[in-house]
Amino acid sequence: GPAAGPGLRSLAHPSPCRPDPLARLTCPVCLEVFDSPVRVPCGHVFCTPCLQECLKLKKPVCGVCRSALAPGSRALDLEKQIEVTETTCNGCNKKMFLSKMRSHAASCSKYQNYIMEGVKAVTKEPLHNTRNFPNRFTFPCPYCSEKNFDQEGLVEHCKTLHSMDAKQVVCPICASMPWGDPNYRSDYDADEDDMMAQVLMRSLRDK
Repeated sequence: GPAAGPGLRSLAHPSPCRPDPLARLTCPVCLEVFDSPVRVPCGHVFCTPCLQECLKLKKPVCGVCRSALAPGSRALDLEKQIEVTETTCNGCNKKMFLSKMRSHAASCSKYQNYIMEGVKAVTKEPLHNTRNFPNRFTFPCPYCSEKNFDQEGLVEHCKTLHSMDAKQVVCPICASMPWGDPNYRSDYDADEDDMMAQVLMRSLRDK
């Protein structure tokens, strides 16, 4: 889905030609440097808080390889690497260890400005062959056809106005994903955490 959160790792390294050296230290859920990394049975690594959110699903699956998800063990090797790897803030150019970057990013106004500039640049770029791509940023309500909701806005709208509606509908967020099935129908009456987790897990695939 649309990039979100203070880190926006994809914007921090604008050159797609050279691989991001920090990629193996980046959580596939929040796209930030790992916060207490945990390695799950399939071998992929997540931040502890991100993994806890993913495990709330009724049938949790790994957001990378879709195999069954279970609690893992601390990835001490990556934890150590994060503590000894230096990085530079893209806002104020201060050098620090990766382990300090999250708290620094939250308080560095120059970094926040850098990210906002990146967001503006990305949202202004027209997609090539726009007809072939669904709009990644807004979705219509499948119940009343009101338009221009972002992901969270659509979930909130459906929860508030349509939670008692028994009609089965296609979730436009899920249907817009490259792997999505536009014929898959589901009710919006799942509990909020479960629904948000499903949207999150599905939007993970849209990268």
